[in-house]
Amino acid sequence: QVQLVESGGGLVQAGGSLRLSCAASGRTFSRSTMGWFRQAPGKEREFVAFIKWSGDSTNYGDSVKGRFTISRDNAKNTLYLQMDSLKPEDTAVYYCAADSTYSTPTGDVRRYNYWGQGTQVTVSS
Repeated sequence: QVQLVESGGGLVQAGGSLRLSCAASGRTFSRSTMGWFRQAPGKEREFVAFIKWSGDSTNYGDSVKGRFTISRDNAKNTLYLQMDSLKPEDTAVYYCAADSTYSTPTGDVRRYNYWGQGTQVTVSS
């Protein structure tokens, strides 16, 4: 099993940066696709980014391409999301998630079977 705890959220001005971290535990972390998702009030949960267990494949949602960077350090069991050029529309609760099925990586929220509690990111204008 995998346990996930996000950190690094907070309040930032538009154009600023934040780095989110997700501390993971469990033997399957290094073989799990890891993803970031976000959810704003009244909105559906939105795919942000994923990274394959090997780190050699990443993908991003259209709304964050060119601004966000996902990375992982398997030795430290930690997932990261570097967020640059933040916009007010990035305001949401950000969740890290793990897909332990070892199948083809996907941004489908239904694939991910482990979730953190989320961390709030608020971008002011």
